[in-house]
Amino acid sequence: MTRTVTEPGAKNAKTQRGLTADGTRKASSKSTRTRAREFALQALYQYLVGRNDGAEIDLFTRDLAGFHKADAAHYDALLHGAIAEADALDGLIVPLLDRRLVEISPIERAVMWIGAYEFLHCPDVPWRVVINECIELAKDFGGTDGHKYVNAVLNGLAASLRPAEVEADRAAGKSRA
Repeated sequence: MTRTVTEPGAKNAKTQRGLTADGTRKASSKSTRTRAREFALQALYQYLVGRNDGAEIDLFTRDLAGFHKADAAHYDALLHGAIAEADALDGLIVPLLDRRLVEISPIERAVMWIGAYEFLHCPDVPWRVVINECIELAKDFGGTDGHKYVNAVLNGLAASLRPAEVEADRAAGKSRA
């Protein structure tokens, strides 16, 4: 492993942009919506793996350290909306999978639920932001290459759920690919 040595007191480019030395975002630089997505992901994981009651998961999650820094309204929408629309969200995701849904990790599935839910119900969040946020969630919480799978599925969903927005960005040369 190679290490870069810097002068004492010097900051590298990553730390100046709100990233730690290993490239992850510093907790202090996370937006309230990013935090809401993280808490929603943790709660949805509990829902998928433990089949716990949504209301109980919600109460537990709100007691976690740092929840007060999250956008509670966005968290509520993601958690309760994804649970209420789980079958519909799976119905959107399944045609884009190259394997059976039961073979998808619960983390990646929950991240895809978050992305699909935001595409459908959060038009104020640009499609590229939804994908970028979900990729970061999958990198931080999922398996080694899970973010690549999430990226592929959500790019496919974006084209069908936000066609005008995706096409406008592609025409302007702002493609995700």
